[in-house]
Formats: sequence, C-alpha cells, structure tokens
Amino acid sequence: MDTTSTRAHDDIRTAPRALATEAVHAGRDDLARQGLHAPPIDLSTTYPSYDSRGEAARIDAFATTGAEPDGPPVYGRLGNPTVARFETALARLEGTEAAVAFASGMAALSAVLLVRGSMGLRHVVAVRPLYGCSDHLLTAGLLGSEVTWTDPAGVADALRPDTGLVLVESPANPTLAEVDLRAVAHACGSVPLLVDNTFATPVLQRPAEHGARLILHSATKYLGGHGDVLAGVVACDEEFAGRLRQVRFATGGVLHPLAGYLLLRGLSTLPVRVRAASATAAELVRRLATDPRVARVHYPRIGGAMVAFEVYGDPHEVIGAVRLITPAVSLGSVDTLIQHPASISHRIVDADDRRGAGVSDRLLRMSVGLEDVEDLWSDLDAALGRRPERARGCADVRFRRVGASNHEAPALAD
Repeated sequence: MDTTSTRAHDDIRTAPRALATEAVHAGRDDLARQGLHAPPIDLSTTYPSYDSRGEAARIDAFATTGAEPDGPPVYGRLGNPTVARFETALARLEGTEAAVAFASGMAALSAVLLVRGSMGLRHVVAVRPLYGCSDHLLTAGLLGSEVTWTDPAGVADALRPDTGLVLVESPANPTLAEVDLRAVAHACGSVPLLVDNTFATPVLQRPAEHGARLILHSATKYLGGHGDVLAGVVACDEEFAGRLRQVRFATGGVLHPLAGYLLLRGLSTLPVRVRAASATAAELVRRLATDPRVARVHYPRIGGAMVAFEVYGDPHEVIGAVRLITPAVSLGSVDTLIQHPASISHRIVDADDRRGAGVSDRLLRMSVGLEDVEDLWSDLDAALGRRPERARGCADVRFRRVGASNHEAPALAD
C-alpha cells in the first residue's frame, strides 16, 4: 500500500476536466496504478525511518517553508496520506494550488488569523453577517486580532497598514446575502481576501476565479455531506499553505485520517447532492414566497440548498412542530435541517449587531436535503400553523436578494 504524499497526482492529468469528473477522480488518480479501487485509510500516527539524518533534514525543510516533506510520512501532526488526498481533491475543485485541512472550520479560520498575526498583521476587515462563532472569534479578540466591521462598499476605506485579512461570507450565514466578490477583491489591493464558501461550495462558485486568495470551508457541511464528520479546510496558494501547515503542526489542529477519507468520499457526490437539493430548495422558495404566514424569504441569486425565511408567527413554534425536518444546527446534510439563528448559531453575537446584520428574531434558516419536495412541504405547511383568515397583501410577502427590490418576484437560478 502506497503511503506517500499525493502531491504528484496532478501530474497524471493531461487535459482540463469538468467539475463533476474532478469530484469523482481528484485525489484518486493513482489508485489504478496501485491495483486499488477505494482510497486506503492510513491510521498511523508515526512512521519508521532508519535514516535519522535524512529525517532531520526533511524536518528542517518543513520548519523553513512548511512544504510537505518529500518521501514517506514522518509523523501524524506533519501530515497524513489519506488527508492529503482530500486536500488534493478540494484544491482541484476550488482551482487553487493547495489546500490544508483542519479538525474543524473554526480551527481553519484560527490558523489563518495566526498566520497573519505572526507577521504583525493583526487587523481584520470583515463584512457582517458571518457565522456566529467566526463573528465572536473576531469581536472578542481571542487570538489578538482587531476587527473593523464594514459593508462591502467600505472595504477599501477600512484598510490599514496592519490589515492582514479581509473576510466575507457569500452567501452569508444566515441571511444568504451575497457579495460582489470581484469588486471586494479589487478593493482589497494587496491584502488577502478570504471568502467563506461553505454555503455555495465550488459547485456554485469558485471564489479564486474572482480574486479571492483564501477560500474557507466548514467541511463538516456540504463537503462531508452526511452529518458524520467534523472538519475545516482552506484552499489557497502553496506559499500560504506552507504557513498554514506550520501552524497546524504547532497547534495540533489536525484532521483525523478517517475524517479525511469520509470527506474524500463526500466530494465524489458533491455536485449531484448540491444540484438536487438546490432544485428542491428553489421549489420550496416559490411556495414560501407566496405563503401568507411568511413575511420574507431570503434566497441567493446563485441558488443553492440554503433557504432563510421570516415568519409572522412564533418561530419557536415552527421549530417545535416539524416532524420530518430535523430541528438542529449545522447544514449541508442529506436530510433537511432547520434552526432559529437568533437562539443558537448567532446567539453569541451581540443582539444589536445581530439584528443590524439582518438576523431578525423571526428568521429561520433551513438547509434543504434530498427528501421529496412534497414531503418537505407537507411538514413545513403543518409546522407553520393555520393560515390567516384574511389573506395578507402581497406587499407583506417579500423575496429578498442582494441587488434586487424587496418586492421582486422570485427569479431563481438555473
């Protein structure tokens, strides 16, 4: 069984391949040559070496550049062959030189902040809304960072000599607001733009094509896709990847090999899952947008499987009344999940900041899965409760998307 690094797999490709093909084959290109069909799982924490001088030289080289050591693995905290396969595949899907995986999405974001902070660049410019824990990590300064919150148009003015990072989510959690990534990347100048691409995945957008230098995923969500793995990953150029590997080695935020295997398997069905769930989500949006019990529906122009909507009634009663849909945090699983952001995912954000970012107390966030649309609608319809005796006017039912009128009818992505 070959336990060497998979960095050379890209050399096997001779022509560009479609995303769906890359999702199936990236990180696995060498398997047939080894007489394998399924990727092996390497659970070793350490590896034997009879050449201690050579091993010392490889460790010195890693300490200098953070490049993956040549030859066989050294120690689980330096890297793992199974995890490396996932990293190779995700980088190919995002169109970047490299990717570095971590034990969680928050560990991945923390590593980025530590890299920039170690260079004396502790100031971060960020656009709300962000995932609640990302917001808290920046606001509380837990890693010594200082944050300036702004809207996308104010990014350039918010930059300082010590700005190390600009951070956006698009579509944003949980309002699904979208950002013009190309415009923000231009406003960043030489400062790296980090885009949290968790909601969109590379199936719907590839931020590197719009100028982003760092792409963050909570791989727990769509990349894994089955609610059974916790992970994070940053796609970037090889130079930044080297620094991230050094932080990962020093802090120990490594991804377990079994998680790497599950993520690689999850990527193979990512395009199919995202497109199928997105089609169901679009149909649910059409129905919610004309339902008199719903005040507003949020759905991004690029589509996707995430839906947010504000109800006229008590959102907690909706959460308590679903039977098929699972009331739970997280997202991106094969089953549909619903949660109340103001109570859970964004509870840690100051209430005024939360509401100012559009996260109202009546907002519900739903991650649409792979169930039949009629079954999902039947559950939602029952959970929303009785329809009002007198129908509300159309002006009370709004479909919001960035750059469009709040009263615009749904014009959904293909």
